This record gives sequence, structure tokens and C-alpha cells, in this order.
Amino acid sequence: MSTVTVDAILDRALSGYDLSPEEGVILLKQTDQNALAAIRATADKLRQQQAGDTVTYIINRNINFSNICEQHCSFCAFRRDEGEAGAYWLDWAQILEKATDGVQRGATEICMQGGLNPQAVLNGKSLPYYLKLVETIKQEFPQLHLHAFSPQEVQFIARQDGLEYADVIIALRDAGVDSMPGTAAEVLDDEVRRILCPEKIDTATWLSIVSTAHRLGLHTTSTMLSGHIETPEQQIKHLEKLRSLQQTAIHREYPARMTEFILLPFVGKEAPKPLRRRVGHEQPILTDALLLTAVARIFLGNWIPNHQPSWVKLGLLGATEALLAGCNDIGGTLMEEHITTMAGAQGGTNMSVETLQAAITDLGRPYQQRDTLYRKVER
Repeated sequence: MSTVTVDAILDRALSGYDLSPEEGVILLKQTDQNALAAIRATADKLRQQQAGDTVTYIINRNINFSNICEQHCSFCAFRRDEGEAGAYWLDWAQILEKATDGVQRGATEICMQGGLNPQAVLNGKSLPYYLKLVETIKQEFPQLHLHAFSPQEVQFIARQDGLEYADVIIALRDAGVDSMPGTAAEVLDDEVRRILCPEKIDTATWLSIVSTAHRLGLHTTSTMLSGHIETPEQQIKHLEKLRSLQQTAIHREYPARMTEFILLPFVGKEAPKPLRRRVGHEQPILTDALLLTAVARIFLGNWIPNHQPSWVKLGLLGATEALLAGCNDIGGTLMEEHITTMAGAQGGTNMSVETLQAAITDLGRPYQQRDTLYRKVER
């Protein structure tokens, strides 16, 4: 593929046009250093136009309330069966303790997700258990933004209790859930999902639940688990589905939409052996992650202006490089993170505000604390 074609694609993007899927695939297949540098520079320029120079961050705390899970995703080193070594399930007091710790450290957001535990019921029903998780935090800290329960968890609750997805989302929203993590997306391609996470919701269900959340006024994020068995074509298909979903929310004037896109490069160090052997590397390949980061900005930026790397997966140095390849946000302090860490990630689980600020300052860019919905927070 000649560089002229790459240049033409990048010029069109800089003029404000959306990339076609074919153009996206061409960019992802580049290996020439000059082409890669041009793609990154274009993503950086678009980031500046679409999101400005200020790098944002959030003070948040993660609570993974249980790792007991009925599913067996081929990449997951977090899940356990009940009674297995390392299995845990937080009680109400422990959840409140973690939330309190977050608030004392300045958190504006609690991010809460967990395994799909069929035992997690109250009066024989799943939804009341999840509502109690919400109320445990919200009764004590009504000001906290609760970013909780992925589309997979919504589907799990609905299936357990024989409910419609919309009913589950309305109940969670009314109890105090403020937004939904766009996790469990992995790669939105059912061929990939059959190998990666055969028991998880399919692509159509993920899209339907996220769109329902937007219609019912719950903002979501969007994510992609990359760098394992998926092809460039499948990566672009994923981005195309996200873009189309955001366009639907905007064109139909839904009260909510996707606030950000987060790339989650695969960490395989502790992943189950068959997938680890197939993928052939234990830590993310930074150049691959940065190319996909840049192409995601070029492909999605007109519609999803906020892009965030994962310092947990890439390390702070890698995440800082991503700020030069299309990202405008460095993510959150997290304070505690089990899912990626148990997979063998080297990024750590807690980042102090000062460390994040220093990394941003080193790039010569200003920083700004934000809330979950990208509004400024004055400290």
C-alpha cells in the first residue's frame, strides 16, 4: 500500500471526514515507520482539535465486589469458583469501608463491577442484591457518582430474574447507578467471542443493552480488548459498531451517550494457558497498542471525543505515550484493581494524583481534574 494512499486518508481525516472501514483497515496494516509516525501525528492533531490540549484525570476508586463467576472466559485470570483458593466475596461492611476510603482520598466516582455469582441473591432474586450494593454506597455517600455494572451484569440479572433489560436498567438507575461501564465488549465480533468468551453475551446483546442505557438516560463508556486473536478487520468492525451506536444516540436525541473510548490491550501473563500459547506474548506490544490508539482517535473522534489509555495495562510510561497518539485523558487513580492485576499486569493498581499530574506536566501539557461525565472538578 503506497504512502500516498495513507497520506490521502490522513488528509481526509484532518479535513473532518469520517474514515470508511476500508480506510481504517489500511491504516491498521501499516508497518512502515514513516507511515506509523504520520498516523500518530494525525491522531495527535485531531485530539487537539476535538478535545483540546488539557489532559484530564479522575479521582476514582474501583470496587470488584466478588471474583466468583459462573463464566469461563478464555482470557480471564480473575474469576474463581466458589470455595476455590483465592475466591472472595465482599460483605456489605467491606464495600462500605472501601467506598469510605475512596471518599477520604478525594474520589468523586466509585466504579463497581464483579463476577457473575449465582449465589448473589436476596430473597431468591438477583436484582435486589445489586440494588442493595448500590444503596449500601449511596445511602452513605449520595454525592458519589456510581459507575457500575457492565452490560454483561445487566444481562445476567435479567436472565436470573426473568426481566427485560430495560427493567433492570431502570431499577439500577432509580436506585442510584449514575452511569454504566462499557466493559464486556472485548471485541464486538461473534467469531472472536466464540473463542474468547463463549458464555458471554453476543455482540447484538451488548449493543442493545448499551443503546437501551442511552435511551433511559444512563451514560456509558466504551472499551475494546485488543492484541490477542483479533484481526485488523475485526478491530475496525468493533470501532464501526461503537461509532454507529453513538450516532444513533445523537440522531435520536437520547438523553445519554458514550462519554469515552478506552483501549484495553490484552495482558496474558496469568491468562489460561491455551489462549496464552495462541497469543504468544504475555504483556501488551506497545507499538501495536499505540497504532490502534491512533486509528481509534481518527475513526471515532468526531463522535466520541474523549479517549483514554489503560495505565494498568500499559504502565504509566506507555499510557503517557498514548497521550501523544490520540488520547486526551489519563484515566483514574483506581486505588485498587483486581481484574487486570490478577492477569499479571505490571502497571500497578493505584496511581496518586501527583504521579498522574507529573506525567502530564512532563509532556508539557496542562492537567485538569474531571468528573465521570468530563465536567471540570475544582479542587
